[in-house]
Order: sequence, then C-alpha cells, then structure tokens
Amino acid sequence: MLYQLLFPLRDRFFAFNVFRYISFRTFSAALTAFVLTLLLLPIFIRKMKNTVHTERISEYVPQGHKKKEGTVTSGGLVFLPVVLISVFLWAIPWNPFVYLSLFVLLYLGILGYVDDRLKKRGHKKGGLSQKAKLFYQSILSAFVLFCICRLYPPEYATSTQVLFFKNVFLELGVFYLLLVIFVFVGTTNAVNLTDGLDGLAAGVSLPPMAVMLVVAYVTGHRILSHYLNILYIPGIGELSVFAGAFIGALTGFLWFNSYPAEVFMGDTGSQALGGSLGILAILTKQEVLLAVAGGLLVIEALSVILQVAYFRSTGGKRIFKKAPLHHHFEEKGWAEPKIVVRFWIISLVFAIIAISTLKIR
Repeated sequence: MLYQLLFPLRDRFFAFNVFRYISFRTFSAALTAFVLTLLLLPIFIRKMKNTVHTERISEYVPQGHKKKEGTVTSGGLVFLPVVLISVFLWAIPWNPFVYLSLFVLLYLGILGYVDDRLKKRGHKKGGLSQKAKLFYQSILSAFVLFCICRLYPPEYATSTQVLFFKNVFLELGVFYLLLVIFVFVGTTNAVNLTDGLDGLAAGVSLPPMAVMLVVAYVTGHRILSHYLNILYIPGIGELSVFAGAFIGALTGFLWFNSYPAEVFMGDTGSQALGGSLGILAILTKQEVLLAVAGGLLVIEALSVILQVAYFRSTGGKRIFKKAPLHHHFEEKGWAEPKIVVRFWIISLVFAIIAISTLKIR
C-alpha cells in the first residue's frame, strides 16, 4: 500500500525512492510487525484472562506443566493479523505470490482457531481429528497447486529443485500434489508438536523463516539467482516482505512467550506458522531445503513417529521417556529454559547449513 502511495512521488521527494528496494520494505515490515505485536499482545493477554482462551494441560505431558494451566493461548489471533497488516503496508499489493501466501496464512489460521475453540470448549477433547485436518489441508494443497500451474511455466510448475546440483529439478508431474500435501501436513504438525515449551516453537521457527526470506530474495533477483544457480522467478522477491513481517511478529511474540510464558500461540498460530514456512518453500521450489533449514522441526516430528511406531510394534516399549523429544529431556531432569535455548542453537545450526548449500553446487 505504501509503495503504491509514496513511490510515485519520488520525483518530488527523492527519499521515497527507497520504496523500490525490497530490502528496505522487508526491514520495515519486520519492524512494523515487531512493534505492533509488542503493543497489542499485552492488551490481548489482559482481555483473554479467565476466558476459554486459556491453556488446558494434557495428561500426557510432564507433571511440571501443570503450573502452565490458565496461561492465555491462541496468541496467533494477535500476531497473524499483525503479519497481514505489515505485508499490506509494505509489499507490492498486486503481487500474486504475496496474495497466495496470505491466503494460506488465513486459511490455516482459521483452521487452527477452529481446532483451538473445539479443545477449549470441550466439544472434542483433542480438537479437530487428524482426518479432518488432512482433508482441509489437502483441499488447500490442491488449490495451491492449481495456482502454481497458472503462475509458473509448465517445465517448472510441478518440479522441485535438487540440492547440491546446478539447476537440476526433479519433475514429479501429478505426484507433485502429494509433495505439496506432505509439505503442508509436515510443517503444520511439526510446528504444532514443537509448541510444548515456553518460547520453543517461536524460537526454533525463526532461523528457518530467515532462511526462506533469503531464498525468496535470491530467487527473485536475476543476478544473484544466476550466480547461485537457483531458478529465477520474477516477482517472488516480494515474499521476502512476507517472511520479514513474520520474523518481526514472531520476535515480538517471543517477548511474551519466553519463560515463564504469558501467552501461547495455540493451533491458531502454529498451523499458520508451519503453513507459511511450507508455502515459502513450495513457491520458491525449495521444499528439500526447508527440510534442512527446519531440521530441528523434522527431528521433533520424527521423535513422535518413531515413538508411536516402536510402542505399537513392541507391545508397549518406548524409545524416549516421552515424545516429542523436548519432553524426553524434561523427564531426564533438564530445566525448561536450558532445553529451549539449546534447541534454538540447534535450529540456528541447521539454518546455517541450509544457507551454505546455496553455494555448494
């Protein structure tokens, strides 16, 4: 919006020329989202105290979590609108990649909110069933694939870029829909599973989001994409603004979500956050790179899959004391802040590795 209003005035006032730079608008979107989240979250926390938007503690988590009972949840109701506002202010308004990413954000945010409401009102103990979530995520995946086929040349629409090779793409054809579903289901569930300790999900999601910001910028830059042998996609650099807004909002949210947390993001936030990482990877054709950048999220999800599979195949034996993995370390006696900070560090290492692969080709 600001680009449309102020950039045409650059001849009258030269300073407005900065709006042509994606880097400036990305930083501005991040700062706007950060400040708005810092201002709005305290109001939300006060208003939501003693309402249905407070945490219920599951019987399956460590007993130390009982003290979190009553903490305000559904914090995504604040930082998701903040992302929307920041993107509308600083991104080029007619960019189709931005529109599609915002649609995914809203779609999964609403799905997560419905899940939160069902849990808190007690209609369904576990909220939406996994089958229901998979159904709605599959519908989203089909819509995203339809849009991609309209936006991309046929030779790239249903392909994904292979790591470590120059301009090598794996063409999947109709099976690309399965990859899109897998990415959305994987990212949303991985973030949701990781959202079990104060500051954990938000903190470990920041490094992969930063990686996707860099990837979006490079993919939309003709010279840099050619230098790094990455597919050049005109206009996709605007997704840097989207990722920047998310980084700002997440950082502001982390201010109140850090130990001891005053607010949790809930499924409203975790579904939309995971889906946003997914759509950034899908649109930039870097689905495999996201698995590296979000390596910690992958490990958390795998710990649950392995635990369940081993438990069923052995008649009740477990690999971990509890799953996801962060609960295993809690049961071993690690302090919650120590687990969180160490997981942040691991997530940062994965992000550095992911960025390094852009040059190793």
